[in-house]
Amino acid sequence: MNISSVTHSRVRLVTTIILCFMVALMEGLDLQAPGIAAQGMMAAFEIDKLHMGWIFSAGILGMLPGAFIGGRLADHLGRKRVLMGSVALFGIFSLVTAVAWDFNSLVVARFLTGAGLGASLPNLIALTSEVAGAKLRGTAVSMMYCGVPLGAACAAMIGVNDFGVGWQLVFYVGGFVPLLIVPLLGFYLPESQAYEKATGEGFTLPALLFKEGRGKPTTLLWVSFFFTLMVTYILINWLPSLLIAQGFTSKEASWVVLSMQIGAAVGTLLLGALMDRLPTWVMSVVIYLGILSALAALYFSVSLAAMVVAGFIAGMFTTGGQSVLYALAPMFYPALGRVTGVGSAVAIGRLGAMSGPLVVGKMLAMGTGTAGVMLACAPGIVVAAISLCFLSGARKSAEDQPKFGSAAKAVVLGES
Repeated sequence: MNISSVTHSRVRLVTTIILCFMVALMEGLDLQAPGIAAQGMMAAFEIDKLHMGWIFSAGILGMLPGAFIGGRLADHLGRKRVLMGSVALFGIFSLVTAVAWDFNSLVVARFLTGAGLGASLPNLIALTSEVAGAKLRGTAVSMMYCGVPLGAACAAMIGVNDFGVGWQLVFYVGGFVPLLIVPLLGFYLPESQAYEKATGEGFTLPALLFKEGRGKPTTLLWVSFFFTLMVTYILINWLPSLLIAQGFTSKEASWVVLSMQIGAAVGTLLLGALMDRLPTWVMSVVIYLGILSALAALYFSVSLAAMVVAGFIAGMFTTGGQSVLYALAPMFYPALGRVTGVGSAVAIGRLGAMSGPLVVGKMLAMGTGTAGVMLACAPGIVVAAISLCFLSGARKSAEDQPKFGSAAKAVVLGES
């Protein structure tokens, strides 16, 4: 490989990571926005915590069809085109959220925002992992995905000072900025070479997910995604309200959320780099012991300083751990079906993300309080840890066997 070719590859890598990071930044802001704006939305629309749970879950529910459909379209039309469309979609309906006129319009706006967010994430993961190759996959995906917690941190900063605009400001920012990013994607984002060069036979969804040795990793990925995202979204959506119920002010709660998202960015980079060096079972022990410790710290902390530290640890291992799963998922599927495979795992994860905030809303309405919420998270964390440990063997098998069978001949698993 000559110097010109190496330079071109590095430019593609850097350009892809930067542009995908920008999208991830806005995705993180929009994901955190309902949690930051929850108190203002509840007052504006005169709704209770149970109804607020439906608003949280509507956005996550929209991610389910978004991830599935976005994945299938990307494997047929290309990653870049579908990413541009999905960013435009969640930008537009974030603006609609800000101008919603009643509870029903708010739910619909959040659902369609979620559809755009759901379609974008599998494409971000595929584009970044494919341009990086096998050796740098964990690091590259983590560099891209750290935009999500940093975007959420930006939402928390808006929560600290809304400049007199009110709860709508975070949705205005989450709408206009993505629409400005779309033209940049069109002009500068390179299409995935893995997609352009991929060859092979067509596939059905069950064949892609469960045949030729993919059934075990698919199932283990789904379980890990489900429970990890369940806990992550409980914290993203309900932590501010839980803190206020414990006696903290709204601004103090926003500082804790800001700390959590800074921890998430640090954890994403650190755990992503470790993923390229350590076995998956070791990563599982580190991630899920960290999450359990963080949940305990959030429950027992009584001062703002202690809660800020607990929030940092929680973000480091929940979002950071999820980034490891995102980096692992692409290696188990061939290029022609990679975004579909990743999208299916993301969609299953969104079921957990959707059910968690909804269940917590019901628990809080019943008066269980913070203790009940934290205890409810623990069993799912244990199940996710066990699943990720078992995924360690499937990862080694995938790395040792670079090609899948007859349904995807000539498609290289890692570097394709």
